[in-house]
Amino acid sequence: MLNAVGTLILGYCLTLGTGYRMTSHSSGKKQFQVQNGPCSYTFLLPEQDNCPTAAGDADTNLVQKDDPEEYEAIQRLEQLEGIMENNTQRLLMLENYIQENMKLEIAQIQQHAVQNHTAAIIEIGTNLLSQTVEQTLKLTNVEARVINQTTRLQLQLHENSLSTSKLEKQIILQTNEISKMNEKNSFLEKRVEDMEGQRLVELKGLQEEKEQLKQLLQQQTSIIQQLEQQLLHASSNNSVLQQEQQKLQDTVNSIINSIFSSTMTKSAMMQDAPTVFRDCAAVFKSGNTNSGIYSLNLPSMTQPIKAYCDMETEGGGWTVLQKRFDGHVDFHRTWKEYKMGFGDVSGEHWLGNDFISQMTSDQTYVLRIELKDWEGNSGYSQYDEFSLTGESENYRIHLKDYSGSAGKISSLGQPGSDFSTKDADNDKCVCKCSQLTSGGWWFDACGPSNLNGIYYQQGQNTNRFNGIKWYYWKGSGYSLKATTMMIRPADFLQAPLK
Repeated sequence: MLNAVGTLILGYCLTLGTGYRMTSHSSGKKQFQVQNGPCSYTFLLPEQDNCPTAAGDADTNLVQKDDPEEYEAIQRLEQLEGIMENNTQRLLMLENYIQENMKLEIAQIQQHAVQNHTAAIIEIGTNLLSQTVEQTLKLTNVEARVINQTTRLQLQLHENSLSTSKLEKQIILQTNEISKMNEKNSFLEKRVEDMEGQRLVELKGLQEEKEQLKQLLQQQTSIIQQLEQQLLHASSNNSVLQQEQQKLQDTVNSIINSIFSSTMTKSAMMQDAPTVFRDCAAVFKSGNTNSGIYSLNLPSMTQPIKAYCDMETEGGGWTVLQKRFDGHVDFHRTWKEYKMGFGDVSGEHWLGNDFISQMTSDQTYVLRIELKDWEGNSGYSQYDEFSLTGESENYRIHLKDYSGSAGKISSLGQPGSDFSTKDADNDKCVCKCSQLTSGGWWFDACGPSNLNGIYYQQGQNTNRFNGIKWYYWKGSGYSLKATTMMIRPADFLQAPLK
């Protein structure tokens, strides 16, 4: 068995090795050394026992007899040839065996390698597919966001274009109104110039008449003096002269009385100071420049009303509509009370919606609102055009051209808001703003202001939703200390004083 294994190993090494050599062992056995790369392998080959051969015995004996050494070499060569033949057969068998076994193993190895490679490729493909799906989802989300953003931008552009169109229409309307107002203003200026010209002509005529009367009076006075001297000289003569003197005196007295009455009539005609005023601006222009209470009357009114006139603020001539400063007057009133007015005009009061609407119906007025807080600060809001419609339209407010220090934008309700009270809900909110926030005001939808709310004292004036509010100056929860609303004609500063 050992010999067979050694033979197989030798055959395999002969097949794979790079070379081999044969040597003699000390025991007399032959050994083969195979060199394969850096490795060398040594094998001991079995020797055959003495095998007598029938045919070659005679020759062998002859060789042995002639030359024993040559005989021994031949014998060994024959043995080697036999061994080599056997080894060659064994190597062929081993090669066939190895090839058959290696085919299966190589096939298995190749199959295993292919399976591993296929599994790796499948795994890589799966990962790539997963990544592709994720990237596709991300791209889809990004695309959806881009589409949504594009849609929003398109909507915003559409809204902006609509708002731009509305603004352009409003600008056109405002331009038309300004043109109309300019035309009306030009007509009024021309009419005023004509009236001033007529008045100058009348004054000139009156002055001429006055001069004539003065000359006539001087002539009459000189005549009377002459007559008095004549009477003095003639009084000593006789009673007839005395009677004539008495007649002359009576005549002189009648002449003097007639001249005096004529002079008084002319003087009365030259006086044009009215006793009834439509607003405080007319009071100011008449020469009354002290702030106080005056009687005002309109052509449509049967009785005058009392109003407080501010003759100091920004040139004076202001008719005060509303005033609050201490909270003694309750402003949570009915529609009728706000219509007719309430309070004391020398203190806290509301002048009356009916009078305000009639005053602003045929002339342009400026509205000025002065405000004070509890920290000593003051501010104002001014509107260059202000008017109220009649009661049939709920005393609707109209405002234009805001300016002032009490907020960058107006806190007074939207132009066109109706007036509301606790018993007349005309606002645009279902919550009834007058009952919710107290007082009467142009609430719109419970908007950013209410100067007729509840009066809160200092320390209690914050976080008050129903106080005296002016949002764009102090916020929605701050209740103010004092307020004043007043109006005067828009052309007050341009018109000359009488």
